[in-house]
Amino acid sequence: MHEFVQGARMLLRGLGQWRRSPGAMALGLIPGLVVGLVFTAALVGWAVLLTNVVDDWTPFADDWTPLWATVVRTAIGVASFGAVAFLAIVSFTAVTLTVGEPFYDRIWRATERTATGRVPDADYGFWRAAGDAVRLIARGAMAAVAAWLVGLIPFVGGILGFLVGLVLTGWLLADELTSRSLSARGLDRRARRAVLRGNRARALGFGVATQLCFLVPLGAVAVMPAAVAGSTLWTHAALRETARAEDRPTDAAR
Repeated sequence: MHEFVQGARMLLRGLGQWRRSPGAMALGLIPGLVVGLVFTAALVGWAVLLTNVVDDWTPFADDWTPLWATVVRTAIGVASFGAVAFLAIVSFTAVTLTVGEPFYDRIWRATERTATGRVPDADYGFWRAAGDAVRLIARGAMAAVAAWLVGLIPFVGGILGFLVGLVLTGWLLADELTSRSLSARGLDRRARRAVLRGNRARALGFGVATQLCFLVPLGAVAVMPAAVAGSTLWTHAALRETARAEDRPTDAAR
């Protein structure tokens, strides 16, 4: 539990980057705002259509008693909206990080300089970010299906589906958000996964805390810059990196 809390604290520490690099952090709001508006419109449209969609999916319930027809259709509706919402969160992160690559690169570099006094040399780049985004969306779709299936359980499915989706998506967010800082240190995808598995509780703490913030209206837009900074600090802690006194930037240099 201690490691889980420590992971969540990395997101709070990422918020501290607003004080150190306010310009870069403010620019990091722009991609999230643009993508967030598109995704919000899509979710609202799905919610409007959901009742008719569920009715089309369940013609077999037309002859049931009203109580059981309502129970089944409500369970399917809640599970379906929750699954799409979780997929939207994972996709939002992937798309926003790809679209906002130049903005988040500035945040990452500023956080690296502040925390360790240097910026790793290995290039991350747009195409690697795009490849990671595609893989994340595919894995997010599988997580959404798992949450949807659990959510079909009558009465308790909504809560259980939410918890399953929260854990699975939190892990995916931690994987995606830390990919930049880990790849910049020359770690390939297999090595990055090994670091995450070796710090499983801390990765879940960071990812779950980030997703809970993303569930708040406009939270994803507001928190994304801090999530990028916090994921960099998470990498430093996982790899036990600290700044040497002579390498740490002075206030004047900042």
